[in-house]
Amino acid sequence: MSSHYELLVIGGGSGGLAMVQRAAEYGVKGAVFEGGPLGGTCVNVGCVPKKVMWNAASLAHALHDAGDYGLQAEIGPLQWDVLKKKRDDYVHRLNGIYERNLRTKNVDYLPANARFVAPKELEADGSRYSADHIVIATGGFPTIPDLSGAQMGIDSDGFFELEQCPANVAIVGSGYIAVELGGMLRALGAKVTLFLRYDSVLRSFDTMLSSHLMEAMRDEGIDIVTEAVPQSLQGQPGELTLATVDGRQFTGFDTLIWAVGREPSTVELGCNKAGVQLQDGFVTTDAFQNTNVEGIYAIGDVTGREALTPVAIAAGRRLSDRLFGGQPERHLAYENIATVIFSHPPIGTVGLTEIEAREQLGDVKVYSSSFVPMYHALTTRKPKAAMKLITSGTDEKIVGCHVIGAGADEMTQGFAVAVKMGATKKDFDDTVAIHPTSAEEFVTMR
Repeated sequence: MSSHYELLVIGGGSGGLAMVQRAAEYGVKGAVFEGGPLGGTCVNVGCVPKKVMWNAASLAHALHDAGDYGLQAEIGPLQWDVLKKKRDDYVHRLNGIYERNLRTKNVDYLPANARFVAPKELEADGSRYSADHIVIATGGFPTIPDLSGAQMGIDSDGFFELEQCPANVAIVGSGYIAVELGGMLRALGAKVTLFLRYDSVLRSFDTMLSSHLMEAMRDEGIDIVTEAVPQSLQGQPGELTLATVDGRQFTGFDTLIWAVGREPSTVELGCNKAGVQLQDGFVTTDAFQNTNVEGIYAIGDVTGREALTPVAIAAGRRLSDRLFGGQPERHLAYENIATVIFSHPPIGTVGLTEIEAREQLGDVKVYSSSFVPMYHALTTRKPKAAMKLITSGTDEKIVGCHVIGAGADEMTQGFAVAVKMGATKKDFDDTVAIHPTSAEEFVTMR
């Protein structure tokens, strides 16, 4: 005998929780399966604890800058154990808040991993469940490369398990996870070496962001090794050697972090039993989050589209609006989605890169600026800020907005609204600047 629901969600991460709770607001009786802590990657081993560590790293920078402002700040050794405990306690509180929210909204929480046994039927812990609508929201997990000794390294999940700050850490990867972890660890006292497969970081982002970040990372003392394709990891934990395919060897690392990508969590789902189509492990969906099987949907990282927490949340809520809220055309538009990289300095970006704009639109005009922010006028450190506006057409519609520098994380949200609404360069020019800020550069560029 199986329990029947109107809605079943597989995965209690940001997207799944947002979807089932929005459905509950429409009077739908739903349940969510989650075999791990509620909140998924973002809350447990992603955005939330990452931002805590970024805050700590930013404070370390501020302490070093304090003397340049005439403040006598005593900088003692980092109490990593204190930071880790307070961070983990915060995450555990969030887990509890999510569970209470489900109870408040009359959503059943089923603490187990579910798998398909038929198109509209799931199995979990020996029990069967059926539903009119089933949503796959299982997210993804970090990739460990298939090479000799790779298991002696850790992934981004393992970073949050570290009991002390590494003294000498290697980070393999060039994406946002690699540069974020590299910046944090360097600021907190580690010697950091970043290994890139090609010649730059953040290769899918605007080249201005990549080049300025690499310059800033090197200025902070991070070693960057380019054209380094890993071949093997040798030695033992605490004394590791990374060998590359071109014969080079890099030794002396007590920790190596793999930051080489993420894979979808679909292997144990039994999608074949439901007939759900996969491509490279990701669940294939249309613009409305439908899979190829009627009544089965997918949202978030498991779809391989814009692996960002707010995207999963937005897609989940819109899906509930469409299915249960009487909004048949409601869906998420995946264009002009803003994102922030919590590197040091941080990056904010929305819209097309310059290369994309020139390839797709042709008629493009670019405005850019680079400067030392006022905060650093008095400091020994002189990290630059850089901004770029990409416009298209005779009305110079803003199609790309990119910034690296202090405050980029906060200023990007407002400019993303403007880009989403179709603002032009004239709209930016006609906006009175807020002075003195870095953000004012966006409305004063010539």
